[in-house]
Amino acid sequence: MSEPPSDERDRYFMALAQEAANEARAAGEVPVGAVLVRGDEVIATGFNHPIGGHDPSAHAEMVALRAASRALENYRLPGCELYVTLEPCLMCAGAIMHARISRVVFGAPDPKTGACGSVVDVFANERLNHHTTVVGGVLADDCGHALRNFFAERRQLAREERDARRAREAAFTLPTSSDTP
Repeated sequence: MSEPPSDERDRYFMALAQEAANEARAAGEVPVGAVLVRGDEVIATGFNHPIGGHDPSAHAEMVALRAASRALENYRLPGCELYVTLEPCLMCAGAIMHARISRVVFGAPDPKTGACGSVVDVFANERLNHHTTVVGGVLADDCGHALRNFFAERRQLAREERDARRAREAAFTLPTSSDTP
């Protein structure tokens, strides 16, 4: 994984990926977005929706790859670049390689499932027959902030629901014989 360049083009396309991530958030999904480009043309976008789609493979990258393959009528996407707000996982990294994506640019690293260097580095394996250039950390603070806020809000909501359930249960608890005079 190389250091993030000070490249306006990368920041521009990452901002588009962030817009896609906002769509995921609005749908109640983990806010990850992806944009697939060829040259300066956006071919496809995608956002996470495994929960709503009942599909464990519905990661932003996979959605964008599927849409781009349909748009270009080819499962191989040579010369294309993928911008994604979170470091791709193993599943997505495998699909990226099979699609022959030339370059992946991601925002926030994923210390739990990242396959571009955080946990494993699939793209650094010299024995594989396709090699993708990876750039990490483009708008990383913004991308990471969106994810942290999402999970903080979910934890807060879970606490509030738990507290409300406990309050309802306490209100309906019948007094025991030891509670009466």
